[in-house]
Amino acid sequence: MKISLGSWFLVVALCLAQWASAATKNFAITLTWENRTVAGITRPMIHTNGQFPAPQLSLNQGDRVEFYIQNNCPFSVTVHFHEILATGIEQRGTPWSDGTPGVSQRPIEQGGSFLYQWNADQYGAYFYHAHHRGQIDDGFYGPIYITPASSVERPFDLISNSSTDLKAMMEAEKNTSPIMLSDWKRYTSEQIWSSEEASGVDALCVNALLINGLGSVNCFSQAELAAFVNETGLQSFLGNETLTDLGCLPPDLVAAQGAFPHNYSALLPGMFYGCVPTEASHALFNVNPAAQYVSWDLTSSAGVLEMIFSVDEHEVYVYAIDGRYIEPQVADAVIVPNANRYSVMVPLNKPAGDYTIRVASASANQVVNVTATMHYEAANKLNRPSNPWITPAGINATEETILFDESHVVPFPVVVPSTDVAATYFLDIGQTNASYVWKLANQSFNIEYEESQPLLFNESSIPSDLYIRTKNNTWIDFILQVTTVGQPRHPIHKHSNKHFVIGQGNGTFNYSSVAEAMQFIPDSFNLKTPQYRDTSPTPLPVNEPTWLAIRYQVVNPGAFFMHCHIQMHQSGGMALAILDGVDHWPIIPLEYRLDEAEAS
Repeated sequence: MKISLGSWFLVVALCLAQWASAATKNFAITLTWENRTVAGITRPMIHTNGQFPAPQLSLNQGDRVEFYIQNNCPFSVTVHFHEILATGIEQRGTPWSDGTPGVSQRPIEQGGSFLYQWNADQYGAYFYHAHHRGQIDDGFYGPIYITPASSVERPFDLISNSSTDLKAMMEAEKNTSPIMLSDWKRYTSEQIWSSEEASGVDALCVNALLINGLGSVNCFSQAELAAFVNETGLQSFLGNETLTDLGCLPPDLVAAQGAFPHNYSALLPGMFYGCVPTEASHALFNVNPAAQYVSWDLTSSAGVLEMIFSVDEHEVYVYAIDGRYIEPQVADAVIVPNANRYSVMVPLNKPAGDYTIRVASASANQVVNVTATMHYEAANKLNRPSNPWITPAGINATEETILFDESHVVPFPVVVPSTDVAATYFLDIGQTNASYVWKLANQSFNIEYEESQPLLFNESSIPSDLYIRTKNNTWIDFILQVTTVGQPRHPIHKHSNKHFVIGQGNGTFNYSSVAEAMQFIPDSFNLKTPQYRDTSPTPLPVNEPTWLAIRYQVVNPGAFFMHCHIQMHQSGGMALAILDGVDHWPIIPLEYRLDEAEAS
């Protein structure tokens, strides 16, 4: 099935009559800063209505959302709803509720409040999270699920044409639940940032992985770590060095990404060395085999690591990515980059018993893992450990393990972008001035610009080379160029509306446009069935630079943000502001305009 993006908007418009009776959903949250023990580590963190992770927002497609936040933390905050603010119909959204400080709003001060308002025009799995400084690493994130309208076509008949199976899968999707994948650190985000500034080292190391906020600190022996190094092929990169006892690349190798000054003595204990194992609760997922299937929305709120997910002895069907259906693809293990959501349908067709859910780092900078349990609600009959698809190092445990293949993803239905591109922007990704300072384009987007007057109200509040300006109803290409080897994959998230992933490759992009490049390297592009996402990882630069080409339509005028979703890279400046639709700038409601004191 293939339709143009314009036709897709018309299809959505036809649903508006059905949505006309949709409800207004009100959510009220209070943020507090309190001690909590997570993964056996006690530290201060953000609580949302006393919870961690934050409570789920459950919606129906077409609902109007009013989200009231009361900030009782001893610092300013904002919240971003990832990524559901663009309407695409009236071509006018709610940019004042995007939640990006210095771009769309002032931070919500201690004791202050803010009302976010937006329409749930899209369907599927999303999440909301802190967007001020590094606060997502302090626990402020929660899932969102928007139930599709009945008129939205599901892809489940591509899994099975059995009416019984189809009914079971529809019911499973109706009862889908989130699996939040995250990483956890011993220190607060501000402590980590201060250590980065003092040491000059990019803090690419965590203490634990979490599944729905639960997990433990696992410490491996040097023999186990040496075996993992052999499994992953890291030895050529490590040379004569070894992984730290946290399973991390040592800080001098992290710092070697740039010839910058470093002060390793300023690193906090436990950032790279000093693994202390803990025993803590792990997540339990009860499933009913009579239901035949269970649906989960794998959501990465991780600040550092990509993760790989699997359920022992069970295959999964990935049927949606970033809140939109794809043609289902079967796999035994799925890599989930930072900020992405992968919805999976799991057949419950094995003997009753307990099966281990395994999540491990899929990033080369650290070996770390966590487990949970999937329990069949029946008499235990499986009297043996379940057999894994992946190892604690995140690689195949058997020759039969099938890894989800991103190159075979086909959207459902297929939507194609225009070939009439108004502008192409070349954005270089790399370090500048220090190992922990990054750029996306010409300069680093200094974290202090979050305190500036928001660009939505004053585009001259930050230097002009940190933002671009586009016209409404035009198509824009970004060529993201990873300029040096040794960098991780960067999950680039663009606020406001989804983009098409139209090409990628190795080496330097030596062309003036995608159209020119397609004349010489046509196999590097896909304009027939491109993925349609809100967050896309750049290709890994193993031996040479790499590039990624994405395309989007300007349909939502306002001030937005594009950035790496590795949190310390965003804090380190890998970001760009986008002033979309400057020729149709939104009329800002009175209640969201800056008063005279703020404007000054």
